[in-house]
Amino acid sequence: MSEVKLTAGIRTEFGKGAARRVRRANQVPGVLYGHGTDPVHVTLPGHELLLALRTPNVLISLDIEGRSPELAIPKAVQRDPLRGLLEHVDLLLVKRGEKVTVEIPVQTEGELAPGNFLLEHVLNTLPVEAEATHIPEAVTVSIAGLEAGASVLAKDIPLPAGSTLAVDEDTVVLQILAAQAEEPAAEGETAEGEAPAEA
Repeated sequence: MSEVKLTAGIRTEFGKGAARRVRRANQVPGVLYGHGTDPVHVTLPGHELLLALRTPNVLISLDIEGRSPELAIPKAVQRDPLRGLLEHVDLLLVKRGEKVTVEIPVQTEGELAPGNFLLEHVLNTLPVEAEATHIPEAVTVSIAGLEAGASVLAKDIPLPAGSTLAVDEDTVVLQILAAQAEEPAAEGETAEGEAPAEA
C-alpha cells in the first residue's frame, strides 16, 4: 500500500471563522485520534492531502510540529458538496503491526454471460481486517460468464495475504439481474399512454 508523508501544524483556533481562514491558506483542518489519547487538532497541506486521498485507506506518515511523527489512516472526509474541495478530515492513529478494520473497494473483471443482464453492486466496499501498514487498495472478483440469478458472496472474494473478512461470509456483495425490457408504446399513444390531442 501507499505511504505518504505530510507535514501537519497544530490548530489552536476553532469555529467556522477559524476553519475558513485555514482553508483560505490552502490548508485543511483535521483531527487526529485513537489509542485512547486526547484528540489532536491539526492543519494539513490541502493539495498534498487531496492527492493522498486518491488512494483508498492511504497510510499517512505525519510530521507534526513539536511532536513525534505519527502514522494514521483517513476515517472520515468532508468535502464541499458543490466544488468537491476538502473541508475537514478525521485521521485514526495506527501502529505498525496493528490490525485495523477498513472498507476496501470492490473491483470486477471479466464479462457477464451473453444476454441482457445487469450487474448490481450490493456493496461497493468490503469490510476487512488487515495490518495497518499493509492495507490492500482494492479486492478484485471475476464475474466472467455469470448469468441472471447469480450472486457473489463475501466468502467468494479472494483476499490478499494477511487480510480477513470483517463481515458475515454469506453477505451478498454482487448480484446479476435480468434487465427489464421496456414495452413499446402502442401506435397513436403518447409516452404517458394518452392519445395525442387533435390540432
